[in-house]
Order: sequence, then C-alpha cells, then structure tokens
Amino acid sequence: MSESLAAYAGRILGHVSIDEGTPRWIGKLVAYDGLMLEATGFPMPIGHGALIMDANGQSSRAEVVGFRGNTTLLMALDADAPHNPGARVEPDRQLSIVHVGDGLLGRVIGALGEPLDNLGPIITDEYWPLVGKMGNPLNRGRVTQPFDMGVRAINALLTAGVGQRIAIMAGSGVGKSVLMGQMIAGAKADVIVTGLIGERSREVTDFVETKISDDVRPKSVVVAVPADHPPVLRLRAAMRATAIAEYFRAKGKNVLLLIDSLTRIAHAQREVGLSLGEPPTIKGYPPSALGLIPRLVERAGIDIHSKGAITAIYTVLADGDDPDDPIVDTARAIVDGHIILSRSLAEQGVFPAIDLGKSLSRVMSDIISPGHRQAAAHLRRLWSVYEENRDLILMGAYRSGTDASIDEAINRHNDVLDFIRQGQNERIDLATSIATLMERFAV
Repeated sequence: MSESLAAYAGRILGHVSIDEGTPRWIGKLVAYDGLMLEATGFPMPIGHGALIMDANGQSSRAEVVGFRGNTTLLMALDADAPHNPGARVEPDRQLSIVHVGDGLLGRVIGALGEPLDNLGPIITDEYWPLVGKMGNPLNRGRVTQPFDMGVRAINALLTAGVGQRIAIMAGSGVGKSVLMGQMIAGAKADVIVTGLIGERSREVTDFVETKISDDVRPKSVVVAVPADHPPVLRLRAAMRATAIAEYFRAKGKNVLLLIDSLTRIAHAQREVGLSLGEPPTIKGYPPSALGLIPRLVERAGIDIHSKGAITAIYTVLADGDDPDDPIVDTARAIVDGHIILSRSLAEQGVFPAIDLGKSLSRVMSDIISPGHRQAAAHLRRLWSVYEENRDLILMGAYRSGTDASIDEAINRHNDVLDFIRQGQNERIDLATSIATLMERFAV
C-alpha cells in the first residue's frame, strides 16, 4: 500500500485526523460492568479502538462495539485493567489496521500484532484493513486446480482445490489438531497462516513446537490468542490472521489459511452479543454469532486480479459430537467442502479418523480425471455398503454369498481402512495418493 499510515488511517476514520495540532474526540468513562464499558463524548464508529487512561497515567485498550443513546459502548481488551470513574477515553487508530509484510514470516504474534516468540520487534512497512476490503463477488475465481494437502485420504478421496474453503468437523479429542499439523507439513503453499483461537496456552506452545517444523517455519505466520483472553481479542485474532492471508494473496501468493477453531470464534461473538443485549436463539447464540461465520469465511478464495489464492481450513468443534450443532450447520452451509472426523474410527486407532460417508469436497469433480473419479467412487461405494450393513455383519446375521457387493465390502474393508490410515509424520503427495488409489481400487 503506497499511501502513508496517516493518510490511510485518516481515510478509513473519516473526520478524525491524526495530524498533530488538530482537534480530536476525548471521552469520559461513566460505567464499567465486567468487560463492557460506557463512555460519553466519544462518538467513534463501531470497530474503532480506544485508549482508556487510569489514575496512574497508564493506558488500556478497548474497542467500540455499540451505542445506547449518546453513550458509546466499548469492550475491554485488557480484562484486568484498573479503570476508574471519569477516566479519559482517547481514540486509538492503530486498532483498525494490520501491519503486514514479509517481516511476519516465521513469527508468532498475538491478536494486536505483538510478538510472542521473543525474537524481537516485527519490522513491517505496509498496512491492511483488519476487516478486509469489500469486494465484487465476480472478482472471486473458480476453483480449477488441485491443492496438495500431503494427506492421502484427502488428496485421493476429498481432493481439495486451490482457493477452496473446507471445514474439519469433530468432537473434542478426535484428532483435528493432528490433521491440521499434517496439512501444514505436507501442503504445497507459498505462505501458511495459522490462527489458534481460544486454545489452551499449553496447546499453543505444543502446536508451534511440534506442528511448525523447521522446513515450514520460514513461510508461516501464527496468530495465537489463548482461551483466557477477552472475547474481543479472540475475534480480532481471527480477523488479523485472515487479513494477513489477504495481504499475501494480493501479492499473488498461494496461501494456506488454517483457523482453529470457528466454534470458539462464535463463542467469543456470543459473549459480545449477549453483553450488548442481543436476544439468544438456538443454544444461546445471538444472530451476530451465526452471521460472523459467513463474513469471515467469504474473505478466502481466489483473486482473479492478483492471481493469488487463499485455501482455507476451518476446524469446527461439534459440542457433544452433535452433527446438528448450529455452528456446524452454519459452517457446512457456507464452505466448499467438509471433513467429518469419526470418534468410532479414532477409538479403533484409525488416524486421520475421516468418515468418508459423511465427508464431501464440492469442487472435487471439477479438478480430477475420469479414472480418478471412478476409483474414488468405487472405494466410497465399498465404505457405504459396509456401513449400511454393519449391524448385520457384526451380529453374524449376514450369510456370505447372499449379495456380491456386501461380500466385496466385507473382504476389502481392511484395505479401505489401510488406505485412510496414515502416520502422523508421514507425508504422501497428491500424485502418489492418486496413483495408489487407482492401483488398489480401479474399477
């Protein structure tokens, strides 16, 4: 972006100037309830940042989230800040933009762009809007090229495309993070951006040290916000990770964006929405929580102008393994494919525990060859027939020779499971995955 930070911030903030010597709005804190603050004399737009000065002259950050009459409602970004009545509320224009550039590569940052990896300051010289740029839907290109994920079952049976949006759906402890690690290690991408939203701090450390290998680190950016941080920070982390991916896409890069997890982002928006008085709907989610998902997911895809692409993977936690959870349902409706992980397969020691019958890639038929399509359909048919007759087979009620398709499904069930199964540190490229599929399951 060629314009200066001052000019850019001034443009997106309208009448508020950041030039020294010009007037600016200074508000006053009049109420504080939990994470919600109320200020008067501070008519800033929603999403604008604020600095709240305490009695000791220290500042804490907040974000404008709504209005009530002439009172501005803000959500605190620093949960434990010592706010006092009548504190000064000043504009913070830095919260509306994301500092971007090659200096982010290889780094781990927080929701506000601060370095978390003890490697010193991050040097960047360009900017990108936190909420992205409104685009024309016709500027999104079609998915026509396969994307190598490094996982045989996905490459061969749920073939992903460059610019596709995919949701990985499962209950807790079924292997979502492990599968994400395999994708990061095996993906053929120029840049990999990972957003760890609402995870336990231990899991963030474990992910960075075990899933981001030395080969991958120079082209990766990790944005991490643990579960104990305020909800607005969790939301900003997801938007920051997406904004960073958009910047590299605008540079013509092939970007892999991984967000873990979409459910915790919706939980954060639920906290904000309920604090603002939104009516709860299904499972207590206000409308804004469900509306946030398509706004975030739609920012991924192919840019026909720069020729860059964001291939996005979103994990979705199915509360209680409920496939009809509202977040699962909303995500499944907006993405271009979904991968369902089965607890039953995980208990059998089959990893990645992909349930082929319930998983789908909506772009697969557009990017694979007829021979590949036939072999994949054959394997899926074996899986489907076995699952439909599982109870009869396990009870011993099925007599061999009664149905040829059931006989084949029984005889080849272990072959199917062996094809899905892949070691955590094993990488299988797209060409090898397809060749193995056609060799073993060609019609």
